[in-house]
Amino acid sequence: MLAILGGTGPEGKGLALRLAMAGETPIIGSRDATRGAAAAEELAQSAPGVTIKGSDNAGAVAAADVVFLAFPYEGQRPVLEDLGPALKGKIVVSVIAPMKFERGKGAIAIEVEAGSAAEEAQEMLPDSQVVAAFQNASAEELLDPNAIMEGDVVVCSEHPEAKKLVMGLADKMKNLRGVDGGNLANAKYVEQITPLLVNINRIYKTHSSIKIVGI
Repeated sequence: MLAILGGTGPEGKGLALRLAMAGETPIIGSRDATRGAAAAEELAQSAPGVTIKGSDNAGAVAAADVVFLAFPYEGQRPVLEDLGPALKGKIVVSVIAPMKFERGKGAIAIEVEAGSAAEEAQEMLPDSQVVAAFQNASAEELLDPNAIMEGDVVVCSEHPEAKKLVMGLADKMKNLRGVDGGNLANAKYVEQITPLLVNINRIYKTHSSIKIVGI
């Protein structure tokens, strides 16, 4: 079972929808169970035939083996401090790309002391298997069941089997491909591509993605 914390936000809802369209049964987690259930019902109506559940964050974590972190970076430390014990032994997928917006500069990557949001999560969750993935996926395209997504999902982790599992989830999404991005230290570079893509999208009024050629 898959849980998505921050599942009521655009990125989390989009991931839940695409995972459900790929045949999974994701649970949307929220600070409020009612909001989680409402988001799940809304998504199920947008793509008939999919199964999506809703819960509060604690309930979603308890029911899942794989937990996605899809909330803004500012929420990472308080959420993981609260739910850390419940995440023990689970695969934790960081979708977080720390960034901020400045007038005249657009999106800018936030420097993280640990190197990346994913590495910080692994430091905070020593008994979990942290995997970094999906940071570059467009929330708008994820949320549109009719949008044709294309591109690569770079997956980084110190845990080979967990990395393989998440790459497999990416492969199940039509036109996407999971790419082995090496160890978790490389997550920094993947996270920092996201503000670049945001700025490119603003310039060209589009939803850009990345594609690794030659493999």
